[in-house]
Amino acid sequence: MSVFMTHARELHRIGPANNDRLSAVRVGLSVVVPGLFLIAIGRPELMMYAVFGALTGMYGRNESHQLRLRHQAQAALLLVGGLSIGTFLSVNHIHSWWLVLVATLFAGAGSFFCDAAKLRPVGPFFGILALGACASVPTSVPFTTAVLIGAASAAFSIVVGFAGWLRTRSWERGAVRDVPLLRGPLRQSALVHATRYVLAVSAAGVCGVLSGSGHPHWAMAAAAVPLAGADLPSRVHRGIHRIVGTFLGLGVVAVVLFPSPVSPLQYFPSHGPVVLAVIVMLCQFPTELFMARHYGWAMVFFTPVILLIAQLAAPMDPGVLVLERAVETFVGAVIGIAVAVVVQRRR
Repeated sequence: MSVFMTHARELHRIGPANNDRLSAVRVGLSVVVPGLFLIAIGRPELMMYAVFGALTGMYGRNESHQLRLRHQAQAALLLVGGLSIGTFLSVNHIHSWWLVLVATLFAGAGSFFCDAAKLRPVGPFFGILALGACASVPTSVPFTTAVLIGAASAAFSIVVGFAGWLRTRSWERGAVRDVPLLRGPLRQSALVHATRYVLAVSAAGVCGVLSGSGHPHWAMAAAAVPLAGADLPSRVHRGIHRIVGTFLGLGVVAVVLFPSPVSPLQYFPSHGPVVLAVIVMLCQFPTELFMARHYGWAMVFFTPVILLIAQLAAPMDPGVLVLERAVETFVGAVIGIAVAVVVQRRR
């Protein structure tokens, strides 16, 4: 009973603050500026590509400017790489089982890359999410345009992350990121970690396709979430946070998209895409504010970000959108937890 209570307290405990507001401001700016540009040119439906590129700002949050510069450049490779592969699949109408295969291979390679580069946040989750989301919506612009939007947004995030150097002008000679070579036990650990991602993402993708859902990538992304934990208890906790946080976030999405007196779309019926784009930009700040302190609360705000950019790119029935997201997230997170429990490295 005491063990159960310990885990229960851990699930709702909010970690100590660690420069979260400054990091949230950087990520918020990285999303808002490209978002406002797309609104200004009348293309808010392209927010998906800008948002995934802007997630580069989530990396290297507490490092010095020169180290953050390198860290975010590595993260941009992961994010823009996933975005580019997903857009290529969408342009060439490659879906279903091919999407599962490509996402699985990307998850394994991305896991090894993230461990080798020691990326924080841990793991290839955001790259997997970018790949699946971009592959699952029709592309309304040429392939190169979509990739350039993502790359430009990532580059702007790097500029925002480095901008503080203009104030401090501090440069540490010889400073390098503490990234040990993957040899011996570290290499074995990275291979086991990559194996977890391959098993979890492939199993979740198969379940998503067999269920007939139009969004199997949601299950694949959810399956990757628990695997970022440092140990088995933290992996289980992240999986539970993913489920509960997503369900609460779906309540926010329902308020926005379902016809009701409290929906903001009812007050601006002729500017629906702009309203959704603004909500996406507003939700990104609290997402980053809680990301390192309580993953569940971060998901409450990140869920509307992901669903609303998908709705902007390819509108669908809100009821189906919310239901499929709930089911796919639950299935994927449970599979991720199961893989984390079964596949463990020998000590």
